[in-house]
Amino acid sequence: MAKLGITISGEQGAVKCKVRGEDQILMVYEGEYQPGDRILFKTDETEDYYVIRVDGAMDEAYVYLTKETVEYVIPFGEKKISYNPASFTGDRHYITMRKAEAHENGCYRNLAKNVMDQHGDTGCFPHAWANVETRGEAVFAARNAIDGVVANESHGAWPYESWGINRQDDAQITLEFGRPVDLDKVVLCTRADFPHDNWWVQATLTFSDGSQQVVHMEKSVKPHVFSVEKKQITWIRLSNLIKADDPSPFPALTQIQVYGVNS
Repeated sequence: MAKLGITISGEQGAVKCKVRGEDQILMVYEGEYQPGDRILFKTDETEDYYVIRVDGAMDEAYVYLTKETVEYVIPFGEKKISYNPASFTGDRHYITMRKAEAHENGCYRNLAKNVMDQHGDTGCFPHAWANVETRGEAVFAARNAIDGVVANESHGAWPYESWGINRQDDAQITLEFGRPVDLDKVVLCTRADFPHDNWWVQATLTFSDGSQQVVHMEKSVKPHVFSVEKKQITWIRLSNLIKADDPSPFPALTQIQVYGVNS
């Protein structure tokens, strides 16, 4: 059985709350979060699947952990506005961690979704990163493209967060799975805040096996769905983004979804 732990730690490392257990644990933290607070999720079994809830106002995250400790920094200020306003507020917080069940590990799912993704190498997958995020603002961060929120008819604060490219022609976003996966479908939910937004008419999907697939899109609020047959893929990259001939310079990605199974 996996030995698990959840710890609330302050900015200077002071422990505010801690629970330990095996295979499945929960914490009810009674206290208001302060800037610098973080949640530490610990396990003695890495290279395995877990289901973690970082806040009662957020979905559970089905994740693959490659490090014994995953540090989740509580967002404040500008970094908070890309999250549900109800999250991380008040003085009572519900946090859970468990080993994933065998049926969960074998099921067909959106392999891209990770509501607890953050910047940097946290050892928690899937993970999204990009070579540009508009003005470094949280509402345009790469993590927004895999948070499961698909509202795309506006831009800015939750639920309209997106990956923004800051008008950069060579913008690209990479999605790492942390382990091999088999996929058969990629869905791109592009932002559709027209007429503020432009849109992409073409893009290239590059896979960890070195292969590429060019996809074509149109002006639409609806998701763009592409059949993609790949096995043993560990990452996928979206690049070579070609804008439409439109006055707006602002195309953006609301969500990327990758459907398949763990290899």
